Amino acid sequence: MELIKWSDKFATGVPDIDSEHEALINSINSFYHKQQDGIDKSESVQILNDIYGSIHAHFMLEERLMEKNAYVEYEQHKNDHAKLLDDLRDITMELEETSQLDEKQLKSKLNDWFMIHFKTFDSRLHKLEQLIATNKTTKTSVISRLKNLLK
Repeated sequence: MELIKWSDKFATGVPDIDSEHEALINSINSFYHKQQDGIDKSESVQILNDIYGSIHAHFMLEERLMEKNAYVEYEQHKNDHAKLLDDLRDITMELEETSQLDEKQLKSKLNDWFMIHFKTFDSRLHKLEQLIATNKTTKTSVISRLKNLLK
């Protein structure tokens, strides 16, 4: 059984981002399977810390994109990132203190986050990213054509 099943509901339409999101879900599911198999507490904590690091790095890239393009929903999106990271940190700390993973809490928080965050915040952000890329391509194409005309 998977903790989170990849779904087209998570797709942003940007292949690289969708691939990164799917890899993140696979990491979480891998952790969940190892947890079910009975890995020790220190390994569990290390894996959660690695997942936290991957998520944090992904968020930093998104936030730089938002800042660079004066994204209107920057603060809301960044706050949602902070909430997920806080939730993941809380789950990791609870595991460190009790040696028990609250499977229901982990599943609920991560699944809700993926369902809501990907479908709303990330979907809107990456549509902006596509628009920016299209505009850059169009500008480059127009500039190239103008230069060729001037030759």
